[in-house]
Amino acid sequence: MVARFLTLKLTLMGNTFRRSVWQTIGMIIASLYALGIVGMLVAVMIFVGVAGDPDWAAVAITLGGVLTVVGWWLIPIFAFGVDATLDPHRFSTFAIPRRTLLAGLAVAGLVSVPGVATVLLALGVSFAWVLEPGVLLVSLVGAVLGVATCVLGSRAITTLLAPVLESRRYREVVTIVALVLVVMIGPFVGWLANGVEVSVGPANGGEASTEAQLLPLFEQVASVLGWTPFGAAWSLGGAAHAGDWAGLAGRLAVALATIALAWLVWDRALARSLVRPPVGDGSGGTAKGLGPFGRVPFSPTWGVAARTATYWLRDPRYSGSIAVIPLLPVIMYFAGQSTGSFFMLLATGPFVGWILGFSISNDIGYDNTAFALHVSSGVDGRADRWGRAIPMLLMGPLVSAATVVVSVWVADSWHLTLPLLGLTIGLLLVSTGVSCAASARLVYPVAKPGESPLKSPQGAAMATFVSQGIGFVITLGLSLPVLAVGITAIVLGSVLWGVASVVVGVLYGALILVLAVRFGARVYDRRLPELLQQVQSFP
Repeated sequence: MVARFLTLKLTLMGNTFRRSVWQTIGMIIASLYALGIVGMLVAVMIFVGVAGDPDWAAVAITLGGVLTVVGWWLIPIFAFGVDATLDPHRFSTFAIPRRTLLAGLAVAGLVSVPGVATVLLALGVSFAWVLEPGVLLVSLVGAVLGVATCVLGSRAITTLLAPVLESRRYREVVTIVALVLVVMIGPFVGWLANGVEVSVGPANGGEASTEAQLLPLFEQVASVLGWTPFGAAWSLGGAAHAGDWAGLAGRLAVALATIALAWLVWDRALARSLVRPPVGDGSGGTAKGLGPFGRVPFSPTWGVAARTATYWLRDPRYSGSIAVIPLLPVIMYFAGQSTGSFFMLLATGPFVGWILGFSISNDIGYDNTAFALHVSSGVDGRADRWGRAIPMLLMGPLVSAATVVVSVWVADSWHLTLPLLGLTIGLLLVSTGVSCAASARLVYPVAKPGESPLKSPQGAAMATFVSQGIGFVITLGLSLPVLAVGITAIVLGSVLWGVASVVVGVLYGALILVLAVRFGARVYDRRLPELLQQVQSFP
């Protein structure tokens, strides 16, 4: 039965690749990238274990294993619906024993790029003990237990929380929280690294002394985490290398207990969900309409603008990006602390202008099947392009200008206000224009309405990379006049050049916007049936 689950999973994946060339290309690139990362990490760990310090290898394997388990357990909670290829509810009508179903689903869950990469990495890093065959054997056992902890724990948590995960309100809230956490990872790591550097310090001016002081610190952290469900399996090799047989037995007991508990929780949760599958609360939703946007003048352009504006308030795929904007100055501030300058902070305004304008570069893809409304109602290209640009033109300048004011206030560089405003407005208008033109030609799969923005459809990676890469290059090329005048104004520090930067940014940006919208409208009118076919075929 387990073999049949594996065959079914491979068949479904193969059929998906036949449907889209982009999915095949994306899978190949993702696989090569994962293999490259795995190969590099395995080579580093073997080198550390053989030619370096085995104690560092033990610490690295334990801490890396903890991060792997945490990722497997937490990512599905935020990126809900990551892999529903073999939904257990589809097998509820078959007479499959529940334990057999669990075993099949668990093994089939490894048939993916992250699953295969985890297995290869777990087994590969164990060869850091290749010079100690006994320790190598123990480490390989720990790797198997660690992978089992990842898969069973992930399945147990997602199945147990399935009723909550089905709530759309939960998905919207958790999406914004996840985006904020992801964005704040960089500043937190930078702050932590600076704190470690300050606390350790170069004793006696030597590099070796710093390493000697860091190793006990990480060993202490790894020792504590090695007794937790997250790191018990991964610390078995280190315990065997140190000759701590009592600790090895204790950690093995913790690892086995974790796997048994995860299996039990998954079994009970699956039994409950098969009998009472998670459904809605039975109450019909209340149509909210367009709200205050419904009072706009009646025309196709303003109708599209009103509907698009509601996305920014009600769709977490859009509102999540707005929630991240206020955190960008914080990120840039901490990023600049390592160099002791405010350059990164001052660049936040232009960066926000560019990223806001480019955020609508795949609006048709985000519409998904709702784009059929534009086709059936006969909305022409000019109305569609301007309708999508108007909400950004109303909101973008205010948000971007506020970011500039905050950055110059924190950096106490008020003399750079005009040049930065010119750069910001110019980049916003140019990137908005490029988005209006590009979204009529380059449409790629994204998370569907109601799904997590963190979810990436299969095969979308390569299409996203190519489309956004082309858009970035075009935006950069068209923004050169704005950048030239703005950078000159910053370097010279002249008020006259600052005013020139604002004038050039507004006038030149507006010109590019108008021309790009006209070009995008012609492309839209010519490719309208093809665009509808594309969005309807997205997985």
